[in-house]
Amino acid sequence: MNVEIEYCVPCGHLDRAQRAQHRLLDTYGNRLDAVTLRTGTGGVFIVRADGQQVWDAASDGYDLDAITAEIDRRLTA
Repeated sequence: MNVEIEYCVPCGHLDRAQRAQHRLLDTYGNRLDAVTLRTGTGGVFIVRADGQQVWDAASDGYDLDAITAEIDRRLTA
């Protein structure tokens, strides 16, 4: 599974994106093919798994535990 985290650069979401990236890599290690960061604007903080949006902070808020749980759910499905 490839995970992409798109984050707003001007908003300063880099720290959040890096925390999410580290959490996913620490938790799932080689079960994930990649966890990449993609720069964006406009307040974006979106997590995609294999190209499919699984989390959007605009509607879901920033909840690292919930993001991790959603990736876990997809890995075990």
